[in-house]
Amino acid sequence: MRSMLAATLMFAAAAGANAQMTTPQVPGTKPKTVQTVPIRPPALQTPSETADAMGPAERLSLQSDLAWVGEYNGAITGDVSERMVNAIKEYQKAKGGKPSGVLNPQERAALAETARRKQESVGWKIVMEPTSGARLGIPGKLVPQQVTDANGSKWTSPTGTVQVLLSRRKEASPTTAKLAEMEKKEPAGRKVDYTVVKPDFIVLSGLQGLKKFYVRGTLKGDEVRIMTILYDQAMENTVEPVVIAMSSAFNAFPSGQMAGPPPRKTVEYGTGIVVSDDGAIVTDRLVTDSCLAITIGGHGNADRLAEDEEHDLALLHIYGARDLKPLSLASGAAKTSVELIGIADPQNQGGAAGVSSLKAALAPVTSSDSALSPPPAVGFSGGPAIDGEGKFAGVALLKPAMVAGPATSLPASQAVMVSAATVRDFLKANGVPANGTSTDAKAAVVRVICVRKS
Repeated sequence: MRSMLAATLMFAAAAGANAQMTTPQVPGTKPKTVQTVPIRPPALQTPSETADAMGPAERLSLQSDLAWVGEYNGAITGDVSERMVNAIKEYQKAKGGKPSGVLNPQERAALAETARRKQESVGWKIVMEPTSGARLGIPGKLVPQQVTDANGSKWTSPTGTVQVLLSRRKEASPTTAKLAEMEKKEPAGRKVDYTVVKPDFIVLSGLQGLKKFYVRGTLKGDEVRIMTILYDQAMENTVEPVVIAMSSAFNAFPSGQMAGPPPRKTVEYGTGIVVSDDGAIVTDRLVTDSCLAITIGGHGNADRLAEDEEHDLALLHIYGARDLKPLSLASGAAKTSVELIGIADPQNQGGAAGVSSLKAALAPVTSSDSALSPPPAVGFSGGPAIDGEGKFAGVALLKPAMVAGPATSLPASQAVMVSAATVRDFLKANGVPANGTSTDAKAAVVRVICVRKS
């Protein structure tokens, strides 16, 4: 929208300049006919035109988020379609808003956060099937058990209510038409209610016994690779949005990176806030997840004592530290902007550990979270947000973008601020006396270093 508006203003300015340079008409001569190109003001753009003005990665992310909240059921390609516009309208109606087909910043931030929570609730991750090298999205919390043999892998829930199978086999001169007919009959008793046969892939869905099934298969040379998803009909509301994401994320013969959450770094940096005299530190849960060791810059090793999965907070503790300056967590009134304090990833500052700050706008997403724009630099996650009165407003967290779609350049990480009240509740629930009195946020932050298995 901004780029289209800029183009409109530039065109108008150029037209005005040309008008001033036009040679005055000589009396008695016939005026020249000037052709004009109508400019469609951004306010009058259709929803499809607005979507067209987005970058491809932004459209891909939008479709993915709409699929995760159950409003979009098409292929996640980033292409503009009536289906995508209608999904936006349905999402707006479901939230009690005007179904304009164009999301305002608050609506877009709320959609992204809801989608992220749904992804996290099922444990969404992009994996490589070990025997074939195929890449697929797996809801790890729904199907935590995996068995692999020479013919592929199977992921299942503990009770078998959800199953995901990746199978591979050799066939002589296979075609997708032959593949579709074979899959309709195997296993016996399948009732197919939806079929798509393309030159390079097939999709089937329907009933298999008492379970719903979804099949996506493709071939290369004489090898066939098929992803099959089976789930109890009672799980439909939970699983169907995941099925859409899995279908779009499936890459049977990958040649490059698959879109999805970036791999966890062997060494990851974040920012922590000292909140008590005895060494309690609050920081980003994701930064400190799956660490072999957690180190606080200048103080040594730390233990992770507690976590809040809902709000992605973690509680760390260092022992024997001196001269700590715990931050006062008393907060003021809600503001429209904050100052973020953090220690950027050392690669961004030549290996240094300097504390820096930046301004960010707030857009409420939930009662406890607000979107931050622009997102801070890598390394800032877990740092404090300070309001215009110098008081603690919350904790800034960077959320890696998780897109269920084809390989693409992904949008930058999203950023949210968890409110000060939520942070205080988390500390209180874990018996931490947040007794800080310092109002110097820069003196209260520390670098958090997580070392993972390589």
